[in-house]
Amino acid sequence: MTLHTPKIADASGRPVIRQLDEAAINRIAAGEVVERPASAVKELVENALDAGASRIAIDYTDGGKTLIRVTDDGCGMTAADLPLALSRHATSKIDGSDLLNIRSFGFRGEALPSLGAVGRLTLTSRAAGQDAAQITCHGSRLSPVKPAALTRGTVVELRDLFHATPARLKFLRTDRAEAQAIHEVVKRLAMAEPTVGFTLSEIGADGPRTLLRLDPEQGDLFDALHRRLTRLIGADFTANALRIEAERDGLALLGYAALPTYSRGSSAQQYLFVNGRPATDRLLLGALRAAYFDFLSRDRHPAAVLNLIVDPERVDVNVHPAKAEVRFREPDAARSLIITALRTALSGAGHRASTTVASETLAAFRPEGPRPAQATLAQAFAFQSPAPAPGFAPGFAEAPAARVALADPVPQAPEPAAQHPLGAARAQLHENWIVAQTADGIVIVDQHAAHERLVYERLKRQLAETGIARQPLLIPEIVTLSPSDAALILSAAPALAEAGLVVEPFGGSAVALTETPAILGPVNGAALLRDILDELAEGGHSALTRARIDAVLSRMACHGSVRSGRQMRPEEMNALLREMEATPGSGQCNHGRPTYVELKLADIEKLFGRR
Repeated sequence: MTLHTPKIADASGRPVIRQLDEAAINRIAAGEVVERPASAVKELVENALDAGASRIAIDYTDGGKTLIRVTDDGCGMTAADLPLALSRHATSKIDGSDLLNIRSFGFRGEALPSLGAVGRLTLTSRAAGQDAAQITCHGSRLSPVKPAALTRGTVVELRDLFHATPARLKFLRTDRAEAQAIHEVVKRLAMAEPTVGFTLSEIGADGPRTLLRLDPEQGDLFDALHRRLTRLIGADFTANALRIEAERDGLALLGYAALPTYSRGSSAQQYLFVNGRPATDRLLLGALRAAYFDFLSRDRHPAAVLNLIVDPERVDVNVHPAKAEVRFREPDAARSLIITALRTALSGAGHRASTTVASETLAAFRPEGPRPAQATLAQAFAFQSPAPAPGFAPGFAEAPAARVALADPVPQAPEPAAQHPLGAARAQLHENWIVAQTADGIVIVDQHAAHERLVYERLKRQLAETGIARQPLLIPEIVTLSPSDAALILSAAPALAEAGLVVEPFGGSAVALTETPAILGPVNGAALLRDILDELAEGGHSALTRARIDAVLSRMACHGSVRSGRQMRPEEMNALLREMEATPGSGQCNHGRPTYVELKLADIEKLFGRR
């Protein structure tokens, strides 16, 4: 039999159209709504939230394959409601007159009958002023309603998921993987509803084991969300997250977004919601990525928890049965709000870098074995102070692997450290690390990374305000490229000219670099062009959008920044520190790495056992 041969046909072989029975319909619907145990948990918890629950308990066994039980203290249902709740397309969420104005998690009326079609479902509930009642549904067959014992709310117990469709069981992952998926679903819903308490437990042979316990959070929205996120993601996230609160064109964006130096190696800490509904929308994820474009390299990902509030009539949540996808009536407005709100917050953070940078640095200083902390600290700085070698000027000390230039060997009136957040420069180590003294600690600055960021921000400012000032080369630099590279760089020549770089054809596959941005000073033209070619190739097209121009400016900034290995005078180092303090985003380089590390005096004293 071929793949497309109809299973049901008459004597002549003609396909016969027939009505499927209710059980088959429910099993098909369940395949769309319930993909795995975590899908069942999501539907049941959302029902509890729609019922106004203030506390929800989720129990499971064997990754949810054997048992899923959700208990809530919501409004409950009457005995007469129970059979109706288990019939398809029966819901209390909407009346069917307006499918665009949906203000609840559920509205299809498919979850409970779908679960009853593929598992053994027991529904126990009690409404205020009514007696508790119970009904069961096995393979879409309902039992008579009977009295039950329950104080309030609803208990939904689902056993032997997919027992009616055993083939589906083969597609499930290990119990551990399914349990992790359940945990992730509960975590996302707990973020969406910080004023609701959640308890997640695994029931094993030794009894229940509580995996997550979250009490309802008090206070205003941001305070409650901040405490909930501290519990769910960790104190490192909330300590380094910026409060996001923006509104425009009838849209609002609320939540927290982390500093770029708190970036992750994957998108695991990106939690996006639309009207409190967890969403995996490509438009939202793309907007989040675009907002951090200037701050992170391609292999790093921002961390954020954001809720986009939009009039329900301006967003369609009825795109897919699982309701994870949404469709905006005005997608550009949603994207613009996210990008603008996040960039404004990041700009307002100024030179701030995440606290995890300091904690990771301190961890690197701590000894791994029995060595004393003092030795570890000295090795971390690669700094020793033997007697000056012959011929060395005062103020310099020579170590086997380090050279330290004191910022002011004979200080007359050193710059006060307490007046500035990044302190006053006191030394330069290895001709790359500026050491500054602050009011309560020290700051170590990567001079090349910091200056690279400052040059980049200057280039962007010039481009936006007056255009990038260019300097003609006295003698054009001729660069020979491959034919394809020459064609690529010349196709982008108009946009490159806007960015301060003038490139002209010079015959064959050679190009002439005739003007460069004045801010860069003398540059290696061939190296600069090849760097820009890499950026154009990574972008996948020759047409330069504004985002790609910014990426080119970032590459150019590297060529115009203070290089590692260059000695800096005290006034130069202090000028760099002051410009960092005045420049938004200067806490990280163009690739998302920190430009400085701040160590508090109390932490340094701990390293030496003085506290």
